[in-house]
Amino acid sequence: MGFGFHNVNFFILAILFVSSQSHTVKADNVVVQSNGCDLSQGKWVFDKTYPLYNPNSCPFIDTEFNCQKNGRHDQDYLKYKWQPFGCKLSRFDGAQFLSKLRGKKILFVGDSLSFNQWQSLGCLLHSTSPNSKYIYKPRQSITFPEYNVSVTLITEHFFVDLVQDPKLGRVLKLDSISGGNAWKGYDVTIFNTYHWWNHKGTMQHWDHIILGGKVYKDLDRLYAFHQALNTWGRWIDSNIDTTKTKVFFQGISPTHNSLQGQTKSGTCLGETKPSQRPMSHIEEPAVDVVKDVLRRMKKKVTLLDITTASELRKDGHPSLYGLKGGSDCSHWCVAGIPDMWNDFLFHFLL
Repeated sequence: MGFGFHNVNFFILAILFVSSQSHTVKADNVVVQSNGCDLSQGKWVFDKTYPLYNPNSCPFIDTEFNCQKNGRHDQDYLKYKWQPFGCKLSRFDGAQFLSKLRGKKILFVGDSLSFNQWQSLGCLLHSTSPNSKYIYKPRQSITFPEYNVSVTLITEHFFVDLVQDPKLGRVLKLDSISGGNAWKGYDVTIFNTYHWWNHKGTMQHWDHIILGGKVYKDLDRLYAFHQALNTWGRWIDSNIDTTKTKVFFQGISPTHNSLQGQTKSGTCLGETKPSQRPMSHIEEPAVDVVKDVLRRMKKKVTLLDITTASELRKDGHPSLYGLKGGSDCSHWCVAGIPDMWNDFLFHFLL
């Protein structure tokens, strides 16, 4: 294997072209709409009956995401629901969810944004019957024995293999998945990756990248993400029977920290209400990468497509109330925006 740098100019131009097109995915194996309704397009509407649970009464929320417990005093950010244009998004019903998925196993595979959604789903289900027994393994699983429903979390930042090499150090292998057996045997699986692909400097988790038998010191991050997601797509096509397992991709959760270069919308510091500006398209090339990979897959995958709705919610981040020694504009308060992601999941599982 030799060292080198891949010429990705053509790829980048292709992504820019795709990004300029409509966000609608038109393929039989990818679902982004339900009954003709695009859930991703809509607005946030104030509803005083929200949130659907008290975060201080949920036993599954890690300290850094419990913004109310950490001293955030404003509460209006908790009282908005997502209203798609032209249709109604069902209110999350934990009892109906548990009844429909009785005896089923649910799996989240991904990074800390999957962790956000996993905690949210646990709280939504727990609030249905707060006195019922549950089995909780922090950052691993939540089980509701009365319904024999389990919600498991497997932390995977990249999907593809990250290995230690005696000569190269930490190596990210873009065309290899060796740990996928842990993802098998579930009835519902929700995948997510992206944020860790943008880490650089001391936050970067690899020293070299291997792709197609060649070693690279680094690659264009969007290109690397695309190649890894292609590998994941091929793995799903070869290993998952989607007539038995419903497969979802969470989508791209926007970061509102301009220092990380993922958005031009500034930071979340001091934000208390959702933006009401019209937004029909998010300038986030990673979304187009996800849709490109999903449309090329043989198996059916449902994209939750959370990006547009989440982009409007700078106010939903922990900001100074995440106990991380700074302003967290990447993750989300729980209760909060991840509850909407689970509204989407509930809608597709009905």
